[in-house]
Amino acid sequence: MKAVVFTHSLPIDEPRSLFDIELPDPVPGPRDLLVAIDAVAINPADAKRRMHVAADGPVDPFILGYDAVGVVRGVGAEVSLFGVGDTVWYAGDATRQGSYATLQTVDERIVGHAPSSVTPAQAASLPLTSLTAWELLFDRMGIAEGGAGSLLVIGAAGGVGSITIQLAAKLTNLNIVATASRPETAQWCRSLGAHDIVDHKDLVNAAKAAGHDAFSYIVQYADTSLHWDAMCELVAPQGKIGTIVETPDKVDISKLQGKSAALVWELMFTRSMFQCDDMAEQGRILDRVAKLVDAGDVVPTTRHVIDGLNAENLKRAHTMIETASTIGKIVVTV
Repeated sequence: MKAVVFTHSLPIDEPRSLFDIELPDPVPGPRDLLVAIDAVAINPADAKRRMHVAADGPVDPFILGYDAVGVVRGVGAEVSLFGVGDTVWYAGDATRQGSYATLQTVDERIVGHAPSSVTPAQAASLPLTSLTAWELLFDRMGIAEGGAGSLLVIGAAGGVGSITIQLAAKLTNLNIVATASRPETAQWCRSLGAHDIVDHKDLVNAAKAAGHDAFSYIVQYADTSLHWDAMCELVAPQGKIGTIVETPDKVDISKLQGKSAALVWELMFTRSMFQCDDMAEQGRILDRVAKLVDAGDVVPTTRHVIDGLNAENLKRAHTMIETASTIGKIVVTV
């Protein structure tokens, strides 16, 4: 198979930061699907991993990539959920080789049937962000479908924020407030279902000036330590703060004690990384999101499509991720 790999953690403008290679075709394990990939999305996590995995020295050729859409070409002996010819989508497993390749093996439990109403390039923008947003809202924060209250989305115009707004708008009765500081990001968030916009640069004052003194739920996709004090002030008594962004800075969690407020973490890879008993829940979530897409209730967030899965194009995509303030997702088709 053809793949794009790296062996050293290098700046993206270095010739060997990513390079083309041919590798043996992967062999599916008992519960694996062998997928011929049609499109992959590029995530900020891809660039971060490129710069960290081989920071202490060279590694064997490593394939990056999480989001993928493709067609099943082979199945393991214990596979029961899919068959050859099925079109599938998934966000992958951080403990295995990634999707920057023409073929990939993936555990069937974290795979869903891809939506049929959109192209592979459109669908590829959704698995990782949809799983992250769904798990944070409904699994970690415990928001009930149809539930009421108020939701503040910090970092709302990014990939996960864009799906969070849509899921909350379609599946709950929450009053959704999104942060944005530019007219184009504010308009983007409103188009996805946000009821109000506040500027994250002066979050507390902006929220209160707009009539939002406290939020039942706050989700944070930008900078945990930067927004910590504001979140502690704005979270409602017995409310919840959820984040996906690790921080090297210390934060004072005792600020939440008086309100009996909770801090919860979400990492989409936890279920596959630890082989959790409910690992198959990710496949069910992806199937549910596919139905929402086919019903027109969730729209793909693909904004840039690059044709051709090769090192040159993936370097271009990584450069865009690292240097541009993009709205929506970058997708590379095979």
